[in-house]
Amino acid sequence: MARQSITLAKQNDEWLKNQIDAEEFNSKSEAVNYLIKQAREREAYDDYVLMKLERGEKSGVAKKQTREELLAEFKGRFSNE
Repeated sequence: MARQSITLAKQNDEWLKNQIDAEEFNSKSEAVNYLIKQAREREAYDDYVLMKLERGEKSGVAKKQTREELLAEFKGRFSNE
């Protein structure tokens, strides 16, 4: 593992100390690694959602359907699987 030296704002350092005191983490390093992992996972999720939104926008406008037509289409799709 790479060793780093970082400077924390006072309130962030206090928060980390409180997490360790509450036994949420064993060390500041463990807490920081966990938070970075969470941020990376969130970034990956955000990228995935953005890709899905862009794909949906590129697919064009959906045809106008009544509730009954839409339900029949879904039932048809799922009954064939």
